[in-house]
Amino acid sequence: MGLLSQGSPLKWEETKKYADHVRKHGIIQFLNIYNKVKERQKDVLKWGDEVEYMLLELDDKDEKVRLVLNGGDVLDTLQDQGEKINPNHPTLWRPEYGSYMIEGTPGQPYGGTMSEFNTVEGNMGKRRREASSVLNQNETLCTITSFPMLGCPGFTKPEYRPTPVEKGVSKSLFFPDEAINTHPRFSTLTRNIRHRRGEKVVINVPIFKDKCTPSPFVEEFPEDDGEAARAALPDHIYMDAMGFGMGNCCLQVTFQACSIDEARYLYDQLATFCPIVMALSAASPFYRGFVSDNDCRWGVISASVDDRTQEERGLKPLKNDKYRIFKSRYDSIDSYLSSCSEKYNDIDLTIDEEINKQLLDAGIDKLLAQHIAHLFIRDPLSIFEEKIHLDDENESDHFENLQSTNWQTMRFKPPPPNSDIGWRVEFRPMEVQLTDFENAAYVVFVVLLTRVILSYKLDFLIPLSKVDENMKVAQKRNAVQEGMFYFRKDIFKGCNPVFDGTASAQNGLETDGANDCGNEEYTLMSIDTIINGKVIMPAMQDSSQPLVKQ
Repeated sequence: MGLLSQGSPLKWEETKKYADHVRKHGIIQFLNIYNKVKERQKDVLKWGDEVEYMLLELDDKDEKVRLVLNGGDVLDTLQDQGEKINPNHPTLWRPEYGSYMIEGTPGQPYGGTMSEFNTVEGNMGKRRREASSVLNQNETLCTITSFPMLGCPGFTKPEYRPTPVEKGVSKSLFFPDEAINTHPRFSTLTRNIRHRRGEKVVINVPIFKDKCTPSPFVEEFPEDDGEAARAALPDHIYMDAMGFGMGNCCLQVTFQACSIDEARYLYDQLATFCPIVMALSAASPFYRGFVSDNDCRWGVISASVDDRTQEERGLKPLKNDKYRIFKSRYDSIDSYLSSCSEKYNDIDLTIDEEINKQLLDAGIDKLLAQHIAHLFIRDPLSIFEEKIHLDDENESDHFENLQSTNWQTMRFKPPPPNSDIGWRVEFRPMEVQLTDFENAAYVVFVVLLTRVILSYKLDFLIPLSKVDENMKVAQKRNAVQEGMFYFRKDIFKGCNPVFDGTASAQNGLETDGANDCGNEEYTLMSIDTIINGKVIMPAMQDSSQPLVKQ
């Protein structure tokens, strides 16, 4: 869930006063880290996964399944029995947004050998057994992306009623505040997103229509003060709280690159795969007790943390705000990072011009500078009173405050200050699966894909506008079988900044002009064609092919 500082959280009006302070010192902290480790080379592959779990009660008497709001107690027990008595314990446990959720990771990072790939499923199984062993009778640990009855009356144990009034954290008609983790970060994020936005978040998911679905499908909300009636769309499932997005579970994988250049290259290449793997892992068609016409949670979670004002969303002319911002802070990436990718950056990128100039003047290259300057157009959402004034040489909380609340499909991660950790990349679009076998298969596939990309010097780049179109397709019902995705025709053509040094964006590309990324480079393909047909597997005709298939 990102940065989990301890302390006294500030209310939104106080947080807003310190926004410029956080941005100023966040940039200083980033520059200090960058200058210390920019030349770092030859780090070996280390990687790890994050699996999010829900705690469920199976009530045989009432024949109901409910979410159990005791994640805090379960987490304390797991930490007391694990890492607190053995720093080398094979599992680690962390809190997640819902009070019915926990997150498990391997205790130590994996390496790059086949023997370690073969231990991933076993470690996931150990996590499941560990957590299951401390649950009460009739409770179970489940890896499901979205709980089908989330937001329905009586969906929690114990049962709580929502508080759709201003004093409530989320002010939701459906999601009780007690279902939010008690760590102050989570309730503070929830309240401050709503206050910054100036209204509740609005989530509308198209409903699946069969012969019994009313047309139009329109709901009435008895406790509504009028806000829901204005926000809810016909033929859509309406939701109104951060918990409907962040209260879902996902599967993520982070890996260490050998250098900053390799991290930037892999960030770009994997960004094009995010929609593909998201559609492959699609596992969330149910919301608030209804069947939706989408198979993925991405649009739900994006809307659930969309703190943009009406001016920033383009609904009103800019008057009080500085920027027109085109996406939620939880969305697909907005710019490529490697030198070969610049011409494919074809979508609007809002940046903080002063921060961009500061970074350029400090020696940061254009692509990385604009990436950071784009992240920093956002306001911090959670500031702790004890964490305002920091040692910028040795701490990075202000940088991480904004970095960790830009929840994009990929995350480029500088090393923590004064650590032996290298430059990392996080792959974030996957939906969690029901079994450890499936979850292990997905994370190992992604890590092996990075090895194939590096070994074969592959190039999957397409214009970012096409990646965004792919993201929309990937969320649709049965996209894995019916969706058509833009994908590069020839993955061996193109420059590679890791191997070609400081090659410009045009080197090695057969295009007519510097900014021409004509559609002769890419076409629409099915996922079956991309993975099994003309593109990926034919590129791996030696021993790597059975490795990935396995």
